[in-house]
Amino acid sequence: MTHLPDPDYQPEFYDAVTSKRLIAWVIDTLLICAICALIVPFTAFVALFFWPMLFAVVNFLYRVATLSRGSATWGMRFAAIEFRTADGTLFDGQNAILHTAGYTLSLAVPVLQIISIVMMLTTPRGQGLTDTVMGTVALNRRAVR
Repeated sequence: MTHLPDPDYQPEFYDAVTSKRLIAWVIDTLLICAICALIVPFTAFVALFFWPMLFAVVNFLYRVATLSRGSATWGMRFAAIEFRTADGTLFDGQNAILHTAGYTLSLAVPVLQIISIVMMLTTPRGQGLTDTVMGTVALNRRAVR
């Protein structure tokens, strides 16, 4: 983690990142719901019977697509944060897939999601469980530039 800003000496990179992640999550969830709602009529409304699966697939594809192009989802861009790898670079496709898979696993196992939230609230860099395992971090975009 030597290539990432130190939260003690450069706190502006991490200011309010945890609350911005929550805002981004809400925006992304609303966008994913809207995308799912647009898909449903094209399935003759059969997708309503499989809504959780449709939501999971759209969620995964949305996150991989947006994270691999700019290292941030649309919600994260709105909240002015982005992910960086341990060496300080933006996400590529592989990082996007791995991070999204970790996030999806956390959603599937609620205790992991709770651990992740607690970690975001208590660690100096505001990293969740997937971030810690991958060595990634969410940073303020204005501070990065």
